[in-house]
Amino acid sequence: MYKSPANTLFVGKNVVFVPECHSTNTLATQLSQNPSASEGTVVITSNQTAGRGQRGNTWVVEPNRNLTLSLILKPGFLMLSEQFMLNVTVSLAVRDVLAEVLHEAIHIKWPNDILVHEMKICGILIENQLRGKTIETAVVGIGLNVNQVDSLPVKATSLAKLTNQQYNLNDLFSTLLGRIETRYLQLKQQKRQILKAEYLAALYRINEDHQFEANNQVFNGRITGVDASGRLVVATGNEVRHFEVKEVRYL
Repeated sequence: MYKSPANTLFVGKNVVFVPECHSTNTLATQLSQNPSASEGTVVITSNQTAGRGQRGNTWVVEPNRNLTLSLILKPGFLMLSEQFMLNVTVSLAVRDVLAEVLHEAIHIKWPNDILVHEMKICGILIENQLRGKTIETAVVGIGLNVNQVDSLPVKATSLAKLTNQQYNLNDLFSTLLGRIETRYLQLKQQKRQILKAEYLAALYRINEDHQFEANNQVFNGRITGVDASGRLVVATGNEVRHFEVKEVRYL
């Protein structure tokens, strides 16, 4: 069903399609254990029955309506302390694709959900396998809501719902892989400052006053950025606090 894109050097040159699976990230992780697994290999399914999201949440979508895939990368050039740059890179690539289709503001909700009108249209989950202080393999899971209109979660949306159009999944798949490769090559070429600046410019709620919850306590704060290790930086009163992914909740 899904073809390798013609406009990439290595991303998607090996496409593994499975009609149904529990989780493409699980399958891609298993594949990545084989030394012969090439960088850029993509596992994609028409029906993911037990997709995983941040905080251990599940990501459930209708069969044959959306893009559900996992990509194997081998970013050995990244130190463990730099692993958040993968989140930055992939989030921007997804945003690039959506910006070509939508005439709407597209935001990245830290660490890597993509929102339109404050509704989630894409979830990203990156799972790294480490070797020493570097990242040996990264499995990048992407769930993009495309043609699904009914049965969406309350705070979710899709391309079809936003535009009243249906989209060719294979065409969108090829475009997405091309944008991922472009952004990944930027990362490889040490253009981290450019990537980080674009990520912060698109960051949901940056420099706005909002309520958050941490340690079962509600507080007012303002997101001022993301630090080098990928923690969310929130200014509250005279204090600046840094949060890991599971430590803070948006209200």
